[in-house]
Amino acid sequence: MSVRQAPPKTGPNLAEDRARAHALFAGMVSRETWERLDRLAELLLKWQGTINLVAPSTLGEIWTRHIADSLQLLTIAPNARAWIDLGSGGGFPGLVVACAMAERPGAEVHLVESNLKKSAFLREATRVLVIPAIVHAQRIEDFISTAVQSFDVVSARALAPLDKLLGYASPLLKNGTVGLFPKGQDVEAELTAASKSWTIDADLVPSVTDPQARIVVVRSVAKLTHWNS
Repeated sequence: MSVRQAPPKTGPNLAEDRARAHALFAGMVSRETWERLDRLAELLLKWQGTINLVAPSTLGEIWTRHIADSLQLLTIAPNARAWIDLGSGGGFPGLVVACAMAERPGAEVHLVESNLKKSAFLREATRVLVIPAIVHAQRIEDFISTAVQSFDVVSARALAPLDKLLGYASPLLKNGTVGLFPKGQDVEAELTAASKSWTIDADLVPSVTDPQARIVVVRSVAKLTHWNS
């Protein structure tokens, strides 16, 4: 009597999604990085059963929707060494960036996440994957108020509308630090709203994973002063 084996946990759809992600960065990402990302995907799926790290509806596209979408940020800042990710959540883009930067001498990726369950996942992933990530289990405002280090990049994904996001990030956007903020199809509306409160020097870079999405690349930002008449 033959025993029917259970299907693999990744499933055929996830395998196809993984292949699409690999094709997007063919020849650009090292074999060691892909191995770390494979382990990250496995770890996230394991923890997802008890903690809602990503929207359940996106699990079948974890490679393109989350991993590749995060990985593309490194093509904009290929020489970054010091990176800070605000509201890291399930580790996107922070953990993905740390996986890719693991072979860079002196690299550090700081992950700021106030949710204790999510920050526990981030710490476990950092330990298991042996990546240069430092987890800060605290509110963004509290971290920024005491931060003394300068960064090459500050990132945030699916954290807040751009106007509020710039309020978080503006103290860090100095001395050449670049802001990388992936946004969806409403990015123009968010920029318009933010421009009422901020002077923004920014470019929009098309996303390689979503034709309707853009990455807002912020070079500098300053709060507008509104004088009462």
